[in-house]
Amino acid sequence: MFFNAREVAPSAPIEAIPAGDYEAMVTHSEIKFTKDGTGRYLELTLEIQSGQFQGRKLWDRLNIENRNQKAVEIAQRQLSSLCHAVGVLELPHDATPLHNRPMIVKVAAKSDPERGMVNEVKGYKAKSATAAASTAFQPPRVAQPAAQAPRAVTPPWAAA
Repeated sequence: MFFNAREVAPSAPIEAIPAGDYEAMVTHSEIKFTKDGTGRYLELTLEIQSGQFQGRKLWDRLNIENRNQKAVEIAQRQLSSLCHAVGVLELPHDATPLHNRPMIVKVAAKSDPERGMVNEVKGYKAKSATAAASTAFQPPRVAQPAAQAPRAVTPPWAAA
């Protein structure tokens, strides 16, 4: 193999993007095993769709099976937020119904001792207020006992 570095511009290190809200969409999803093999997580690849950072990718990892039940609950709330943001409220088999649907992703920038500044997905919301209203969380309906029919009351002036 021959390579001449004088003929190719060197790549610049990829820096974290500033914290903020960005229009993005899920472009890929995959279920993977955790490092210790005792759980699984849903890895989402997101791509920013507009602005200065258009084309940049972010990743979110949601613990769908984990010994830590709190981690699973957090992941379920985050996934619910994403589903509501894109208007897909059921995922029967996998996360592909979430792909290529625009939404707003809330991004944080934090310092990692090993990697320096890194991005973290903190939340999802609908791209427009109309979409948000149509997919707003509504708790499951609980069956109410049937109301009793009101009794007929004859007003005093109608009595004969």
